[in-house]
Amino acid sequence: MRNTQGSIAWTDVLLTAFAPAIWGSTYIVATELLPPDRPFTAALLRALPAGLLLALYCRRLPARGEWGRLIVLSALNIGFFQALLFVAAYRLPGGLAAVVGAIQPLLVMGLAWALDQRRPPQLAIGAAVLGIAGMAALLLSPGSVWDPVGIAAALAGAACMAAGTYLTRRWQPAMPVLALTGWQLLLGGLILLPMTWAIDPPLPQLTGTQVAAYAYLSIVGALLAYALWFRGIARLSPVAVSSLGLLSPLTAVILGWALLGQAMRGLSLVGLVAVPVSILAVQWAMSRRAVPKANTAARSAEVTY
Repeated sequence: MRNTQGSIAWTDVLLTAFAPAIWGSTYIVATELLPPDRPFTAALLRALPAGLLLALYCRRLPARGEWGRLIVLSALNIGFFQALLFVAAYRLPGGLAAVVGAIQPLLVMGLAWALDQRRPPQLAIGAAVLGIAGMAALLLSPGSVWDPVGIAAALAGAACMAAGTYLTRRWQPAMPVLALTGWQLLLGGLILLPMTWAIDPPLPQLTGTQVAAYAYLSIVGALLAYALWFRGIARLSPVAVSSLGLLSPLTAVILGWALLGQAMRGLSLVGLVAVPVSILAVQWAMSRRAVPKANTAARSAEVTY
């Protein structure tokens, strides 16, 4: 995640950060504008139309040897993750679900350490722990209910997203970013299709506002956001990318305060500062890895963690 002079590639960091910021905005759209009690429908209509549009636009079929890995990535990044995310959201308070999900950077570090023998910098570990603590201060309330099924779903969802982020970078599918995004959204949407049919009630007649809200979730919340996210994974350390995911609940809190009049005070304000400090510290820590003195071809092919 450095340029040729070894500094942090802040343009790539900022562009990638737009993805979780957009996902944070979809919370208000989903809770305030969409029909209630249809979480899998929202996930399906978020992923499948965007995937179809991108796949048709790119007109790029995966190579024969790429299908297996692509299906795994689609399940981890989209299908399973979205399903588990909504299960956790419906069984846990939003704050508790977000705090559990904040372990993703630590999980990515653990994968890189276990599978690639790349021990993460101590600063990155400490910053990730600070991010979890900051998220807890920002979002947790004394009356949070620790539903076992909800906790299990939140943990499994965080593990899916962490593994998907790590493996997307490790495998580096030989496809343009837009085509890779489109196929993952399309295949992930197909995974969500039977869950939606079996669990959610049919949609009522939609208003114009609700149609616009679903379109926003698909075009902005999926097509644009995931294209930026997968672009970031291709250019930055997976640990650095996963830490940016903390911007999603942070954005939701800020928008809730600005648009819905939700209060922030005391520990919430401490968390509001701690979370971005954690994100910046992880970016800086992962950028400090020495760039190996190898030939140009080897440097361009290197995967950093």
